[in-house]
Amino acid sequence: MQSSLATTQSEQGQRLDEAKGVVKHQAFHMKRALDQNDFRAALRHASSMICELRTSLLSPKNYYELYMLVFDELRHLESFFLDEWKGGKSMASLYELVQHSGNILPRLYLLITIGSVYIRSKQAPARDILKDLVEMCRGVQHPTRGLFVRNYLSQLCKDKLPDFGSEYEGPGGTVRDSIDFVLQNFLEMNKLWVRMQHQGSVKLREKREREREQLKLLVGTNLVRLSQLEGVDLNVYKQTVLPRVLERRQVILVREHLDDDVHQILLGNHILAA
Repeated sequence: MQSSLATTQSEQGQRLDEAKGVVKHQAFHMKRALDQNDFRAALRHASSMICELRTSLLSPKNYYELYMLVFDELRHLESFFLDEWKGGKSMASLYELVQHSGNILPRLYLLITIGSVYIRSKQAPARDILKDLVEMCRGVQHPTRGLFVRNYLSQLCKDKLPDFGSEYEGPGGTVRDSIDFVLQNFLEMNKLWVRMQHQGSVKLREKREREREQLKLLVGTNLVRLSQLEGVDLNVYKQTVLPRVLERRQVILVREHLDDDVHQILLGNHILAA
């Protein structure tokens, strides 16, 4: 795989079109295999489709476009897992099977996809699956790839977090487990986001910084999750959330990022009432 970023607009467009073509081709065969109940073939095609996200040739903006195409196609696989669960299949066995996928990046996307259904099935505590997934995401340290796989994790699990009054509370965990999950994902995404400034050549630094600013919103979605948790009241925010967020403020770029996100996303929320 080539590692240098395609620099011209035409090169970017060509690389993106090529990648999207592969995704659509593999997605077609994945869906056909699912229709034929050939699960292993479907996983192979899904893995090949996700492998296009291993590229280092695309700008963050174009990578996002490719990511969204893969995201939409993975919905079909998620629906298949839902049908398998409703048909009485063990989610644990499917979760274990997916872990045998070769490369770390497609393996994580597949695990998150089945993991979201695994949580929904309540065949295992939500807190255990969430902890497993957020820890495994450490396996991707490339800034762009790591940011997006963690965003995928946040998106698929956002409605499955243990919280006051949630169906996943109790045996599935507590709001503290959800806080731990969201904060860990948030802080790891912050580190990846900061690391993006060192990618590419020096002469493209200004352009890269503009693109990096756009991706800051991906990191901020974690703060949205926190603000939406019923169990995060003012006391919990002051005693648990804020101290852990401020632990990472030693780095100036992270501090600016955190300050912007905390004020823009949480301002007006009841947890800032004081």
